Amino acid sequence: MLLFPVKGERSAYHGRMMDTPRLHLGSLLRTSSDASAEGELDHLDYEQGGRAQTLRFARPAPLSVDVNPLGGAEMYLQGLFEPALIMECARCLRDVEVPLEIKLGTLMRHDPSVESPYLEEAETGEEVLVFGDPDLNLSDYLAETTLLAAPLSVLHAPDCKGLCQVCGHDLNEGPCEHGAQVPVEEIDDELGVPEGTVHAKQTPFAALRDFKLPEE
Repeated sequence: MLLFPVKGERSAYHGRMMDTPRLHLGSLLRTSSDASAEGELDHLDYEQGGRAQTLRFARPAPLSVDVNPLGGAEMYLQGLFEPALIMECARCLRDVEVPLEIKLGTLMRHDPSVESPYLEEAETGEEVLVFGDPDLNLSDYLAETTLLAAPLSVLHAPDCKGLCQVCGHDLNEGPCEHGAQVPVEEIDDELGVPEGTVHAKQTPFAALRDFKLPEE
């Protein structure tokens, strides 16, 4: 849990592991004082499309946040989040560590009628985090920010050979019995599979490669 004390007050959770990144903004809303705190997260539980999801981190991810009042119900959140995200290799599905350094900067607005926090686009084009409960769970916000900062796909190694498309064997550990049956072809895609990679691609037309038409 992450506690946000009034500026100058020491947080009991300073630098400790958090189960859930929560902002306790009651004092800030009452007194318009700045608030700041920091801690670490080893994962993020969040909701996407009505389903529970989890982001895994390779090691505890440092999180530091400052919240400054802007007047009225508005405030500004800024800070730094440094997760080492665990993603799957796009070819062989091995875990890949993807270190990120995410600078946080988001307008916030308190609206007591709001049940669940959400992001909306302001007239200026900036995103605003709208929330109702002063005990604000930042999990969804941090997860969305992390996913936007992460690459779409990763490889565990530039020369990853992928999996056999027949049996699923990891070809980085050596060839399998299907090596002679699967044609060696070049894959021209964004990941850039090296030309001549074994099991690079198998097409339904591979069997026609050596088929000869009768001469007329």
